[in-house]
Amino acid sequence: MKSQLLDELELARARTVQLIDSLSEAELNVPYHPGVNPPLWEMGHSAFFYEVFVFNLLDGTASYDPSMDDLWDSFHVEHRDRWRRDLFPGREETLSYFNTIYDRVAERIQSNELTNRELYLYRYAIFHQNMHIESLIWCRQTVGYPAPADFKGDRPAPGDKVAGDARIPAGRWLIGMPGESSAYAAEDFAFDCEKPRFEVALEAFSISRTAVSNREFQAFVDDGGYQRPELWSFGGRKWLDTEVDVALVHGAHESMMRLPGHPLYWRWHEKQWQERVFDQWLSLAPDAPVTHVSYWEAEAWCNWAGRRLPTEHEWEVAALGNKPGEAFRRYPWGNEAPDSVRVDMNARALARNPVWDYPAGDSPFGCRQMLGSVWEWTSSQFLPYDGFKVDMYPFMSTLQFGDHKVSKGGSCATSSNLIRGTYRQAYLPLRNDVYTGFRTCALSD
Repeated sequence: MKSQLLDELELARARTVQLIDSLSEAELNVPYHPGVNPPLWEMGHSAFFYEVFVFNLLDGTASYDPSMDDLWDSFHVEHRDRWRRDLFPGREETLSYFNTIYDRVAERIQSNELTNRELYLYRYAIFHQNMHIESLIWCRQTVGYPAPADFKGDRPAPGDKVAGDARIPAGRWLIGMPGESSAYAAEDFAFDCEKPRFEVALEAFSISRTAVSNREFQAFVDDGGYQRPELWSFGGRKWLDTEVDVALVHGAHESMMRLPGHPLYWRWHEKQWQERVFDQWLSLAPDAPVTHVSYWEAEAWCNWAGRRLPTEHEWEVAALGNKPGEAFRRYPWGNEAPDSVRVDMNARALARNPVWDYPAGDSPFGCRQMLGSVWEWTSSQFLPYDGFKVDMYPFMSTLQFGDHKVSKGGSCATSSNLIRGTYRQAYLPLRNDVYTGFRTCALSD
């Protein structure tokens, strides 16, 4: 276990450093956007997390630089203040701090007995850093920087075209991860919002085998879907009637206020739809999943198509099919670790391949790409499960309860050690800068 832990630590370090080092000094000064953080702040914050939840908690060790504690702590520094370069060290000093902490963590793992509590805390901090690796990736997309080095632009797992719905029978199903487990630091590791596991009774339902594609969403756009208020809920109409600044999308230096009329990173250019992928405008890939759409856009598409979004329980059942008394699956295919043949993850393909690729990752019901590619919107509010207990990090979930929507499955930018079918991500329904898409259910059978 120590060897695996050290490998995960070093991979997280290497990916973070690469994402920072590949930016010029000017590019480190990203324009302000509410959905991103400055890259150097993300690096320092990740190192600070190890200080708080490994060294301070386990050893009572003083901070590397106590004067920086409030500035690296996301709950003590205002979001806009993270752009103040006068408050934060530069690249070399931040990198030195980052590497010093990682060297100390690695040394502590190697030289100490690995108890369950320590393993849990190490993994939590590593997984937290991988969340920030994902946000560093979507930061590049948001501000129009070059793609990360992990992006191969290939098609590692082509599949035959599938269409239609999978039928999920009525029954009792298991949702979530154990609240109490002797393996809580190992195979049963989960965040607090995924616990405790419970049974749910569901009526039979039909869910699409694939996520909604660009081709399918384009039909809604071409049919005037954004100009038909009857397709949008009250919240959706409010979002639709609110201008947003799309200057970053188009690389403009002056403000460009626009009402939504299509997905954020699309444009009509030279008689074709194009999509901005990092710093390039590319022809829209018709069979790839529609990406960077808000909950409101997904909901309106469903109203137009005569469909609905799944609840989060329906989504998890369709993905995992876990039943009481049977072996529990963490992934659609079982419990073997995910790889690039099963899942679009780790920023390798970045949701550019057809929705029917990755057949080896099919769920027990034949649903494809339920892990990776895009976070999939569900109709459910992000709320705690009955019996919820706050984890070691009190702000992991609690601040999002009530006004966020649940998305499931991870995305093309999610790290492989975070991907699992029980994982719940909370996004405000207006978010369209992250890698969000959706699949749908039939209204009735």
